[in-house]
Amino acid sequence: MSIDDVKAILKKEADAILNIPVTDAYNKATDLIVEHVHRKKGKLVTSGMGKAGQIAQNIATTFCSTGTPAIFLHPSEAQHGDLGVLQEDDIILMISNSGKTREIIELISLARHLNPNIQFIVITSDPESVLAQEADVCLLTGNPAEVCKLGLTPTTSTTMMTVIGDILVVDTMDKIGFNAADYAKRHHGGYLGDKSRSLSK
Repeated sequence: MSIDDVKAILKKEADAILNIPVTDAYNKATDLIVEHVHRKKGKLVTSGMGKAGQIAQNIATTFCSTGTPAIFLHPSEAQHGDLGVLQEDDIILMISNSGKTREIIELISLARHLNPNIQFIVITSDPESVLAQEADVCLLTGNPAEVCKLGLTPTTSTTMMTVIGDILVVDTMDKIGFNAADYAKRHHGGYLGDKSRSLSK
């Protein structure tokens, strides 16, 4: 691969990020997270299959490290007992590029059977998908083409999911007033622990 090829991939991904639809849905999503997690004392539950599931896991751990309790729920394992992690005031963040992932669609029904009032934030590429239509708040990726030459491998789409997750984390941090001292309490070791403690002095 030439340097020009690398630059072309970087440009495609950067352009895709800049074309993510920006609406008030972001504000609505973080308002829901603050309401359910910080006021009602529930937790954020993230879910996704495959590569989207890996992004959902990362989003959950990032939320945890920045003051918002979160956990990843595997949609298949949810059908075998793990659904029991859901509590009354929890809120679910679901990720599916197509918005048609069978296990995620089934999780909606399962979660509502357990808690009819549970609310869903969705990250997807298709505003007409089943998942988007079931969402209380839908965040769209803009449906960019994958940089994979086959147009199949989740590459650009997972970048969009990650960036949208970052926006939710950063806005939630701002709304709850999360500061360096709060960060230091959750990071006792490593470089980030040292840096957060120095910033909080």
